Amino acid sequence: MDHEADAFRDLMTITRFVLNEQSKYPESRGDFTILLSNIVLGCKFVCSAVNKAGLAKLIGLAGDTNIQGEEQKKLDVLSNDVFVKALVSSGRTSVLVSEEDEEATFVESSKCGKYCVVFDPLDGSSNIDCGVSIGTIFGIYTMEHSDEPTTKDVLKPGNEMVAAGYCMYGSSCMLVLSTGTGVHGFTLDPSLGEFILTHPDIKIPKKGNIYSVNEGNAQNWDGPTTKYVERCKYPKDGSPAKSLRYVGSMVADVHRTLLYGGIFLYPADKKSPNGKLRVLYEVFPMAFLMEQAGGQAFTGKKRALDLVPKKIHERSPIFLGSYDDVEEIKALYAEEEKN
Repeated sequence: MDHEADAFRDLMTITRFVLNEQSKYPESRGDFTILLSNIVLGCKFVCSAVNKAGLAKLIGLAGDTNIQGEEQKKLDVLSNDVFVKALVSSGRTSVLVSEEDEEATFVESSKCGKYCVVFDPLDGSSNIDCGVSIGTIFGIYTMEHSDEPTTKDVLKPGNEMVAAGYCMYGSSCMLVLSTGTGVHGFTLDPSLGEFILTHPDIKIPKKGNIYSVNEGNAQNWDGPTTKYVERCKYPKDGSPAKSLRYVGSMVADVHRTLLYGGIFLYPADKKSPNGKLRVLYEVFPMAFLMEQAGGQAFTGKKRALDLVPKKIHERSPIFLGSYDDVEEIKALYAEEEKN
């Protein structure tokens, strides 16, 4: 028996996986598959750059020059360039919104396609110098008309996204993706240069024993958040206290929450009354993934995916994770509203 051939047959690459999904839609022309393959290529490129960032002097301030007089690019600037080029060259995008760019990018008509992509090219980049996991977050919308693209094409509620995901660059490189039919995790095999399906159909536990929040902001929190964290630490029902885990890199914190359960909190506070995380390319993709995995995402007022952003870099508070844990904080906000 050819064991190597058998092993190969069992390898579900992300390309095979997406093609299998595409085959379920006879009317599909493969546009989404091409777009996704370009996003995957961008992730591989950034993963490689992250792994050798110290050697290649990609850490530090943008604007430094090397011995040849060439400009050195900071890693998040480089990542942004990589994803913009990958998305434009796919020929399947019309509007791009990046955390690194003040304005939206409109693709020239000759390369225009029917998708809009919102993304944070390198989330948690302030953690690069200390080797903490960082990542890329993205969300995809469909253009619903053939008119000239505008920012209105991305200023839509998160429930209209057709796909979302993130790629985490850490001890391994993992891409987590949902196209609206569950959540699947793919790990990069460096020897093959391929993302392999390692976490099929991820389901978040209904309740977790971990909470993730920056407690350094505790003095500025509102009542419900303060009460909730107090309950996590000092439960009155006899259950064990929750463990605190906080990396400070959204991709890493949400990834752990998705796999192990619990709750990730980034509330509004006195310093940031509108919250800190950006709606389009941080809150929406992560909320989309959480809901697809059986969890919830809440802003303190409503379901996160029902928000309708007015600006491309709008911010929002967010509470996301296990269904029961988010229910608990929703009840605290409802209680405060009554009083």
